[in-house]
Amino acid sequence: MEGKRTGIRVLVGGVFDILHVGHVHFLEQAKKLGDELVVIVANDETVMRDKGHRPINPAEDRAELLRALRVVDEVHIGEPGGISFDLVRRIAPDVIALGPDQRIQEERLKMLLRENGINAEVMRIPYMYKEDRAKTSKIIQRIMEEFCE
Repeated sequence: MEGKRTGIRVLVGGVFDILHVGHVHFLEQAKKLGDELVVIVANDETVMRDKGHRPINPAEDRAELLRALRVVDEVHIGEPGGISFDLVRRIAPDVIALGPDQRIQEERLKMLLRENGINAEVMRIPYMYKEDRAKTSKIIQRIMEEFCE
């Protein structure tokens, strides 16, 4: 889904499995950094490689849910194998916002972007909660405790 560019474009990426309030707050905070919010949803193979398990919902479903949120302007499904700098170049973000639990460090990402000819500011969005209740893994754990024991 390609959108018409209107101003400062903010890019975020993530798994977004079992969409929850933490995701919504992250997306809202990222959108405040610009005019357009573009999301790259992790490919199922990437989730399997990085997390060691399949996502609960396939990438197409996760992307469809994100497209339904009014804060999101554009959604792409990432390519297997990690960051696709070709896709990032096509999106042409002005800002890349990292989630509070994303492992890549800002300086490392800035270096990789420069090496790939991408000039975007990198920012990290902090947690909105003092506790980790808004994490997919914690939600799954609570479901298992409540319904499977």
